[in-house]
Amino acid sequence: MESRDPILRLCGRAGLRIGIMGGAFDPIHVAHLVTAEEALRQFSLDEVVFMPTGRSPHKAGHLTHKEFRYLLVAAATAGHPQFSVSRYELDQDEICYTVDTLERLAIALGPGTELFFVTGADAVLEILSWKRPGRVLDLCTLIAATRPGHDLARLAGVMERLQTETSPTGTGRRIEVMEIPALSISSSMIRERLVSGQTVRYLVPEIVAQLIDKSCYYRPVTS
Repeated sequence: MESRDPILRLCGRAGLRIGIMGGAFDPIHVAHLVTAEEALRQFSLDEVVFMPTGRSPHKAGHLTHKEFRYLLVAAATAGHPQFSVSRYELDQDEICYTVDTLERLAIALGPGTELFFVTGADAVLEILSWKRPGRVLDLCTLIAATRPGHDLARLAGVMERLQTETSPTGTGRRIEVMEIPALSISSSMIRERLVSGQTVRYLVPEIVAQLIDKSCYYRPVTS
């Protein structure tokens, strides 16, 4: 970890419950923030650390420049005393896998810290394709954010396979489901609206909308 990384501020403080919210954040929007806030409250977390990815194994397409995505996340979370942003994955040259990041965090923070990895239920459905999925759930509690009324039968099936395929005893396998009404909003929807010249007002924080408007990113397609 670099000296400026907020993770270092949390080192040596036994008993903390830390949420890690990973993702491309391309761009960050209000559903990300609502999800982080709900995780903070529902699971009594001490802090949520947003961790934008640099090179994702799950995003085959082009990502907006990492420094601009970082700027948007930093701006969107600046006013919250329990939100911070880590550059750890952004500053890696290689593809970052969740299990590797969590192992590094567990070492840095020490055995007295409990980790919670916050992501969407759709991503959790693909967990068996992740690198060392059983180890991921040994290192953290996985919080799967989903829309109210979402069919959780597939998630239950994935969990059953995970238990039998990676850990016959089921020790330490922890996935919690958290319903978030705002999850009908997505980064891809935001990008599509921006490219087509539609407004994203109230879908992203005002400062994010202003920074996007002043940038060269997410511009409408001209014929």
